[in-house]
Amino acid sequence: MDLTPRFDQALAHASDLHRRQRRKGGDVPYLAHLLAVAALVLDHGGDEDEAIAALLHDAIEDQGGPSTRDEIERRFGSRVAAIVEGCTDTDVTPKPAWEERKRAFVDSLAGASKSVRLVCAADKLHNARSTLNDYRVLGDTVWECFSGGKQGSLWYYRALVEALQQPGATPLVEEFSRVVGELVALAGDSSD
Repeated sequence: MDLTPRFDQALAHASDLHRRQRRKGGDVPYLAHLLAVAALVLDHGGDEDEAIAALLHDAIEDQGGPSTRDEIERRFGSRVAAIVEGCTDTDVTPKPAWEERKRAFVDSLAGASKSVRLVCAADKLHNARSTLNDYRVLGDTVWECFSGGKQGSLWYYRALVEALQQPGATPLVEEFSRVVGELVALAGDSSD
C-alpha cells in the first residue's frame, strides 16, 4: 500500500496540534508517540485512514474537543474522525475523574469497530512499552507522573488487555498483553 498526500497532511496537522506537548515524565516530543502508533498500525495491516487516525488519535482529547473532531472530519473524512473519536476517552474540559473516564473507555471497547480497536491497541502498546522502559530506569517513581498511580495504571493496562482480547486476540493485542504482563511482574503488583 502506498500512502498518499493525505497522510503527509495528517502528519503536518498532528505536528501542528501537538508541537508543544511532551511525553509524560520527560522531554520527548509528543509527536514521537504519534509516529510510533502510526507505524504499529501500518505494521499490523492498517490502511491509510487507520494510519491517519493513529497520528490524530489524541487530538480530540488533548487539543480542542468537539471543534477538533469537526476539523478532522472536514480535512480527513468521517471514517478517520470516527476512529479518532472512538480512541478518545473524553472531549470535555475539565476532564471527568480519571477512574470514571478510564472505566467508561474500557467499557466502550466492547462495541468498538475493528479500526478503533487496532488504533487503540497500537496506542496502548506503545504507552506500555514506554512505561516498561521508564520503570526499568526509574523504578516505582515512574508512577508519580500517572494520574492513576501504580495501582490504577496497572489495573487500567490489565483491563485494556482483557477488553481488547474479547473478540479474539490479534498479534498486536498479544504483544500488548505480553508487555503488560512483564510490567506487572516487574512492578511487583499481583492484584486482580
